[in-house]
Order: sequence, then C-alpha cells, then structure tokens
Amino acid sequence: MRLLLVRHGETPSNVDHLLDTTVPGPGLTPLGQAQAAVLPEALAGEDIEALYVSTLLRAQLTAAPLAAARGLETRVRDGIREVSAGDLEMLPGESPEGLEYMRTIFAWAAGDTALRIPGGESGEEALARYDAVIAEAAASGAGTVAMVSHGAAIRMWTAARADNVDVPFAAAHLLRNTGVVILEGSPSDGWKALSWAGATVEPAGEPGPAGERVDTTG
Repeated sequence: MRLLLVRHGETPSNVDHLLDTTVPGPGLTPLGQAQAAVLPEALAGEDIEALYVSTLLRAQLTAAPLAAARGLETRVRDGIREVSAGDLEMLPGESPEGLEYMRTIFAWAAGDTALRIPGGESGEEALARYDAVIAEAAASGAGTVAMVSHGAAIRMWTAARADNVDVPFAAAHLLRNTGVVILEGSPSDGWKALSWAGATVEPAGEPGPAGERVDTTG
C-alpha cells in the first residue's frame, strides 16, 4: 500500500506555537485555508482511493477540498489524532514543557513506549491507536491511501515504523503545514519512507535531506 500522511493546514495555535491537542480544536487560519485549497493540485499525481482524517476540526477542514475534488468519503478516525499533550495542553511548544513533549514522543519512537506524557497517553497507547487505523486502511485493499493527521503524531509513527527513518532524522526534520510523508509497505511487511515533505528519503544508512529545526507544535 502507498500511504500518504498529510499534516493539516495552519491553525491559530500553530501561529502562536502552542501545544493544542484536544478535540475538536481550532479551525484553520486564512493561510491554512489556502493551503487546504491547493492540496488537490499538490496531490494530483496520486491515485488516492481512500481518505482518512482525524477527529480534530483542522484535519477535517484540510481534507475537505481534496475529498470534494476526488469524490471521496472522509473516514473520520480518532486513532490518527494528535498525540495528547495532557497537562501540557496550551503551553508554548518551545517552553521546557513543550520540549519535553517532543522528547517523550521521540523516546516512544526509539522503543521506550512505557513513558507517559503527564496527564496524557503513553507511547504504547498512541502507537496502538495509530497502528489500528493504518491496519484498517491496509485491510481495505486500497492501493493508495491518504490520511490527514498531525505533525508530532506523523513524525513519531514514521520514526517508529519506517525502516529507513530513525529518531534523529524525524527530530531534525519538521513537517510544515500540509507537508506530506509518503510511505510504501504494509503492517505485516513493514514500511519504507519514500519522501518527506517532497525530499527523497534515502535507504537506511544513507544520508538524507539536510536537517531543519525541531517543530514542537502539532
């Protein structure tokens, strides 16, 4: 299966660099709306057969133009929502607490899934819910699936599950609003990242695209 993990468009909380993870969350800024509007064109070369979105409003608004352009039903799933910030909700992403949120998420991707965000979920819980939606999509038989999800969740899941994306790569490469990570594989055979925000991801052990600062907002 070809899997497109798409980050939602810009929100007011992204502009303010806040950890905003509760449902339903904010809508899109004017820029976010414009980003969503051009998503069908950006993905014109992809033969998308199924479209999944998270339970957060920003993901659903981002997916709407793509769904309309392709005549696709949006399948809303809680499993691909953003990683819960718990007690850290609405704190600045660049604060010590916000940085701890990202460190915890990348610790999960490295295998320490028993860690829990204060007042939030553990890595076991977050990966299990995300895996469940991926497995559902794979079982559907669709050749190409798009999922409109969230920055931290996409980076965490990809670092944990893609054979050629490790934690240092995912931590160094932010995913901007409506950025796309494209993977190929299956839950049984594993996953390989083909591209990250338009840049080719090299096989494991090969140098990848130049690093960028860590993005701490979902």
